[in-house]
Amino acid sequence: MADRFDLTGKVVVITGGTGILGANYCQKLAEAGATVVVADLDEARCAEAARGIAEKTGTETVGIAVDLACEESVQRWARTILERFGRVDVLVNNAATKSPGFFAPLEKFSVADWNQVMAVNVTGMFLATRELGPSMAERGKGSIINISSIYGVVGPDQRIYEGSWYEDLGGSINTPLIYSATKGAVVAMSRYLATYWGGKGVRTNTLTPGGVSSGQNGVFYEKYSARVPMGRMATADEMVGALIFLASDASSYVNGQNIIVDGGLTAW
Repeated sequence: MADRFDLTGKVVVITGGTGILGANYCQKLAEAGATVVVADLDEARCAEAARGIAEKTGTETVGIAVDLACEESVQRWARTILERFGRVDVLVNNAATKSPGFFAPLEKFSVADWNQVMAVNVTGMFLATRELGPSMAERGKGSIINISSIYGVVGPDQRIYEGSWYEDLGGSINTPLIYSATKGAVVAMSRYLATYWGGKGVRTNTLTPGGVSSGQNGVFYEKYSARVPMGRMATADEMVGALIFLASDASSYVNGQNIIVDGGLTAW
């Protein structure tokens, strides 16, 4: 059975591949044997990340930059991947963005910020899937994994943000409506694609992480953890098991599902 989790020989494309979770996904999928395409906006960061993973794992890893908010960029990116590898076995739609006014209150949230986030989180996912999914369907095999969020499934508890701070983002944090709206759309898109290409051997599923500890202050950590039956936030590595499962042949009959990895938060 362990062999069914082996990703050796599979070409895996990961958008948002240099981000907090994305970088870890790339590393762990390469360790599982996959040939990994690190995709993100910054070409130099993609190349650097790919070199580091290749050196550590000995697996083929390449960085290919893409602007998911630009249709032409996505089209060029997809052509480059298919010309180089001839196929894609797994597409992980992981990329998400934050606009300049991302943490503004709803009453002051601008349309420009709304559209900027929507362009990457939803339209960019659509474009990546539109450009790479058909090649999977033609081959009769593939796995598309769309990354959502716990706040695409339930509404955020506004009380946990009182006194919460994120050092890397330089200020107080919250979950804006645009984030929930786009992550909810991800779940719906996965279900649609599961029925659209399922008959052609392409499985589409959602991976939904709960809160991952990544630099939030102690106030946030304690308040969020109090909402979780397991009493803590997740580590980045705790998302990887479900990701490898969905990418591998171990999930060969899993299609249209939302795998929620949240420590039980949605079980209350």
